[in-house]
Amino acid sequence: MNLDEFLHQVSRPARYLGDELGSVRKDWQSIDVTLALAFPDVYEVGMSHIGLPLLYHAVNDLDWALAERVYAPWPDLEADLRKGGLPLTSLESRRALADFQILGFTLQYELSYSNVLNMLEMGGIPLRRDQRGEGDPLIVAGGPGALNPEPLADFIDCAVVGDGEEAIVELCQAVRASRLAGEERAALLRRLAAIEGVYVPSLFDVTYHADGTVAAIRPLDAARDRVRRRVIADLNRTCSSNRPLVPFMNTVHDRVAVEITRGCTRGCRFCQAGFVTRPVRERDPQAIADNIAAALACSGYEEVSLLSLSTGDYSQIGPLLKGLMDRYRQERVALSLPSLRVGSLTEELMEEVRKVRKTGFTLAPEAGSERMRQVINKGITEEDLLETARAAFGLGWRVIKLYFMMGLPTETEEDLAAIVDLAARVKRAGKGTEGGADVNVSVSTFVPKPHTPFQWEAQLGVEETLSRQAYLRDALRSKKLRLKWHEAQMSFMEGVFARGDRRLGKVLQRAVALGCRFDGWREHFRFDLWQQAFAECGIDPQWYLRERGEDEVLPWSHIDCGFAEDFLLTERRRALRCDYTPDCRSGDCSGCGVCDFSRLRPRLAAPGIHLERPATDGAETPEQLCRIRLRVRKQGRVRFVGHLDFMALFHRAARRANLPVRFSGGFHPQPQISFPDALPTGVESDAEIIDVKLYRYCEPEAVMAAFNAQLPKGVEVLGAQSVPWKAPAPAVAIRNSVYRVEVPAGRLEALSERVERLHGLDELLVTRLKKGREKTLDLRPAIEGAHIEDGALWLTLTKGSPMPLLGWLFELPVEEAARLPVRKVSVTVDREPSSE
Repeated sequence: MNLDEFLHQVSRPARYLGDELGSVRKDWQSIDVTLALAFPDVYEVGMSHIGLPLLYHAVNDLDWALAERVYAPWPDLEADLRKGGLPLTSLESRRALADFQILGFTLQYELSYSNVLNMLEMGGIPLRRDQRGEGDPLIVAGGPGALNPEPLADFIDCAVVGDGEEAIVELCQAVRASRLAGEERAALLRRLAAIEGVYVPSLFDVTYHADGTVAAIRPLDAARDRVRRRVIADLNRTCSSNRPLVPFMNTVHDRVAVEITRGCTRGCRFCQAGFVTRPVRERDPQAIADNIAAALACSGYEEVSLLSLSTGDYSQIGPLLKGLMDRYRQERVALSLPSLRVGSLTEELMEEVRKVRKTGFTLAPEAGSERMRQVINKGITEEDLLETARAAFGLGWRVIKLYFMMGLPTETEEDLAAIVDLAARVKRAGKGTEGGADVNVSVSTFVPKPHTPFQWEAQLGVEETLSRQAYLRDALRSKKLRLKWHEAQMSFMEGVFARGDRRLGKVLQRAVALGCRFDGWREHFRFDLWQQAFAECGIDPQWYLRERGEDEVLPWSHIDCGFAEDFLLTERRRALRCDYTPDCRSGDCSGCGVCDFSRLRPRLAAPGIHLERPATDGAETPEQLCRIRLRVRKQGRVRFVGHLDFMALFHRAARRANLPVRFSGGFHPQPQISFPDALPTGVESDAEIIDVKLYRYCEPEAVMAAFNAQLPKGVEVLGAQSVPWKAPAPAVAIRNSVYRVEVPAGRLEALSERVERLHGLDELLVTRLKKGREKTLDLRPAIEGAHIEDGALWLTLTKGSPMPLLGWLFELPVEEAARLPVRKVSVTVDREPSSE
């Protein structure tokens, strides 16, 4: 058995296909180092992560190394793989994870840790590092979770702390050198520990006091008692995301994502990302523009997202945004700025933003009262927020989303009430604007994170969280405002593992054995199983949410993020006094200690941007309307790409081919490309009819060649011709479709009898489940023909999927009939197209 045999029966099979545009396949026989980049969540989440493609290309740019990808399988595929005795494999070569020399996990979220262990087990790799031998992969962790890797210390061989683009190359070099030297695993680990930013848990010994607190973290190598965070000094000298991996399916973020800044100096005291990515390093606007141009050209995306912790703080945001808007408006490429801070929103910036943002507008005051915003060092006032809201409503936004946190240090009932009051004030700020105004409120539970001034603070327990959520829900409802909240039990688990120690490893292992996985997904999270695991291991999870003593050895004390001694404690005390610490980008140095003001220092973008303007032939010359009808083949693994995703695939191919595709009018212009009715997932076809409307005449052969140069493996344009501009769309023009079905061995005689019976029926009623309800359908009117020839079944249908009929003919459930090898071989069009 192989993976393809399960794809007919799992949800969203395009998650597991590989061969996406931008992916890299290398010959294993010519490679010294093999690395699997593992994202412990589902494909569409992992493919939206900006960091993984950077690491992927950094390794694949080495001629002696390869990087492939693997994502957590959804539970339906996991069940099939386990039942079939198959291992979890990479996308590119479909090799088992145990075949790789290195397996690197990106840890973005504490509730993904159960997936890490589950993927190790499914990949055929011993879970615990002390159980692995010389032939087992090296297990590496990186990402935000590596800032406190202790809960996973029993399972990982090493962790990369900080920026990974350079460190991953050095790690691969070390593995290569170690193999050439014939070293054993222990020597390799010592070699890795010498790389700046690499932490090897086995080289540190942890002891505990009788009360459970950490007594000491003792290095076994006395020369290195702390692991310093790795920092890239200049973003302009690193690879950027100009070669996106373009999935076959819609993901969480279907767009070109470009990091314009790394680091933040606002100093919000709850924000781990703001502290551990210091100093601020901006990418030059020209480098950003060049990056975007290259990424759009090779992806075909229609949206660009400018990413940073606070995009509006980018020093050249005005010129950059205006230049990009002017450059790409004609091509209908939208720009999004997902992290705009209230204090950075100038009137000019909002004018530009409104050109691309047409739905919600998100603001994050974080706290409702002025006092609490001083505690967390937010640096914005209520008037700042209300003025921004008034401007947004006045510029045409209809909905503002407000993000708050509850459970922050020193929070009182008055502070909770202030959230309700501030949200109502924001809604009133839009009173009288055209179309009205609405506000949605989202409240998360504060989780203290390592390497922040609040790392010592207590976290709310489940009961107190539920109580405060209930208060906010009722109070906001009375103001006709809606509340979204994060599950109390999930926040609880996040808090336990965020500040956990090595003793949580046995709990994690037991929870996975009990069935925990995808804990960040509400429908799969099983708090009862986690409680059972804690109880069986004799650990009280509530203990990890307690306030920590300022003189306590924290589980992550040996991880050095570069802060000066006592800096975080000083910030904590300033918080309790409600003292504001200014942004050092524009004010005095805060003395955090990260910068050495030589190699490592704040780097602001160099001004200046030049953008090549596109040709304006379509905009300034009269339209020469042209409609091309394509006949398209879809086969191989791409047959598992669903209809909507197949449409998006063609839209992107048209953009990459730079074809003069005409767009519809209205609020959301769409390319005028028409498709036939949906082909059932898993069915191959030689006869998908697709019409493309162009605003400038092109020869059909040129259009066919342009598409074929951009379409992925398994999709090919077989023919092209001009048709009248007002010809019926494919879904209307197709009179019937012919399908060929290979008959399994031993089924021919029984099938012949069913076909003969079919010919004598006036109706053929079948029951189908649609949207949770049973519905009876008569298949007979859509059947024009059915016969057996050369050992194959041939069906001619006027409409609908062949699967219900195949289920009846083969006496199989429809889901089993979907496994039959089916191919659409031809279609008949009512009116033959003719050239005009």
